[in-house]
Amino acid sequence: MPGPRYVRFRSTVPNSHGVRVGVFALVNGLARSGLLTPEQLVRWREANDWFEAAYPDPSRLAPDAYDPALHPGAVSWFKESAVELIERTAAHARLLDAHGVPWERVTCADPGRILFEDGVHVVSEPDAD
Repeated sequence: MPGPRYVRFRSTVPNSHGVRVGVFALVNGLARSGLLTPEQLVRWREANDWFEAAYPDPSRLAPDAYDPALHPGAVSWFKESAVELIERTAAHARLLDAHGVPWERVTCADPGRILFEDGVHVVSEPDAD
């Protein structure tokens, strides 16, 4: 029987640190830069509020997981079983589409070394190539 699978929504191009940034960070960047319309700001805030209420923030539960000195390239993945969270990510994807920001959905069986895990997602550090 195959093991669990993981889903990530991310940029199509790595940033200056070699990381393909997740869609939440991409949309948050648009908001911080003042690029979202007032209506988009409302949709972004509602979506973020829902996600923050729906599951715990790994950066609060395992603050070292995203430490670039300790875990370069660490990223979050949804567990494929987190269907509602995956479906709700579409709100962020639509905002990226509206601004011409390319993104992709990737699925894998091995996200790398798992640094944090809860019922709906993991934070992992990719294996070295």
